[in-house]
Amino acid sequence: MSKQFSRHGILFLISAPSGAGKTTLVEKLRQTPNLFYSVSCTTRAPRTGEIDGEDYQFLSDKDFRARVEAGDFLEHARVHCDYYGTLREPVLANLKSGVDVLIDIDTQGAAAIRNCDDPFIREALSDIFIMPPDHEELRRRLHKRGTETAQQIESRVATAAREMELWRSYRYTVISGSVEEDLQKLRRIMSAESYLSRRLVQK
Repeated sequence: MSKQFSRHGILFLISAPSGAGKTTLVEKLRQTPNLFYSVSCTTRAPRTGEIDGEDYQFLSDKDFRARVEAGDFLEHARVHCDYYGTLREPVLANLKSGVDVLIDIDTQGAAAIRNCDDPFIREALSDIFIMPPDHEELRRRLHKRGTETAQQIESRVATAAREMELWRSYRYTVISGSVEEDLQKLRRIMSAESYLSRRLVQK
């Protein structure tokens, strides 16, 4: 008798210090077929060129707090006076229907998801940390962006140094090289995760 197999979706979570190239990598990964990108909610004002529902879901402070009270968030946190959060229902709905989910999140949010009270989420999780080669390379990349002052760059490097200490908390760590190299490594991880025996469900 032939046996049929299926699997639930995988929750791919990517974290990286500012300047490590995560935004570029995530934009390229979002083009992957059968992959749902979880758009974070925030109370901060949209920046020039940002599109509601594509870059972030922009909520008022009142609406965000109401959603917190309703338990709508998988994780949420306050960062620099603004709130950020990941909606639970779209993530769960896609995972249960067999669609992989991609979340771009900081180390604080990653820890919250890693320790969430839902065993289904924890089982689906595959977390990846993008590690800059060293602090000097990170500083060089931040200078190259040309979007921060020297003082802001040093502040970001100091924050990055603290975040880089957390790499052991992640299942995978990718030492960053070129965008093409990093993208190839991420796609290999995603492919390997999809073939794990424990992810298969026999019908």
